[in-house]
Amino acid sequence: MFKTRLLSGIVLVILALFLIITGGNVLWGALAVISLIGMYELYRVFGMEKSVLGITGYLMALLYYITLIIPIFSDAMLFVLGTLVIMMFVYVFTYPKYKTEQILAAFFGVFYVAVMLSFVYQTRMLESGMYIVWLIFLCSWGSDTCAYCVGVLIGKHKMAPKLSPKKSIEGAVGGVLGSMLLTFIYANIFKTAMDIQAEQMLMLAVISGVGALISMVGDLTASAIKRNYDIKDYGHLIPGHGGILDRFDSVIFTAPIVYYLATILM
Repeated sequence: MFKTRLLSGIVLVILALFLIITGGNVLWGALAVISLIGMYELYRVFGMEKSVLGITGYLMALLYYITLIIPIFSDAMLFVLGTLVIMMFVYVFTYPKYKTEQILAAFFGVFYVAVMLSFVYQTRMLESGMYIVWLIFLCSWGSDTCAYCVGVLIGKHKMAPKLSPKKSIEGAVGGVLGSMLLTFIYANIFKTAMDIQAEQMLMLAVISGVGALISMVGDLTASAIKRNYDIKDYGHLIPGHGGILDRFDSVIFTAPIVYYLATILM
């Protein structure tokens, strides 16, 4: 299992490098596909992955991705309201086919998976986005690795014993600090290419620290949903890791955080 997980992780890193370095429409298209697969995994939990309601969710996600390159909605709230109204149309005109929680899950899935993951692309499109976008992974996958190592070595106090018994407060602190350290080292290596000074390097480390803290919420959110519905993994697409949501659960939360903090602070 460890060998399988390691090999899958290496392949994921190679793919991430290719997609993010390439950027543009290639990254946009890849994230759209990843989002749809993630939504499929989530909708399967609620038993609607191949239903009219599920298809409606997929179509709204695709529409959102199209708006990223062709501005259709002048106001983001218009898309939110439009998605809700269309979901309500499906609800009332197919009644009593769907339960209320399925409608809520369909609406939730569009934003929880597709919209939040899209911020990887949006961060990449920022000025210096080629470099800033890597903070998303440094404060999600990087902090996860650091948290695991610190937790194994000195973890004693459980962070969320009922939800994730293996996670410790010490591990969480190690994850945040480790993410900040990795980001500072990363920024120091690319400071010339990014044209930044020491103050901005520290700011990037702070952004990564906040993102690392939020990434833990993303990880626990995915775990909470799985526990509520008594499932081990969302899927089996990635050998040794599970499904898209199992691997990208923290990235989903860190992507918008890094985007907005970088936009405001940098």
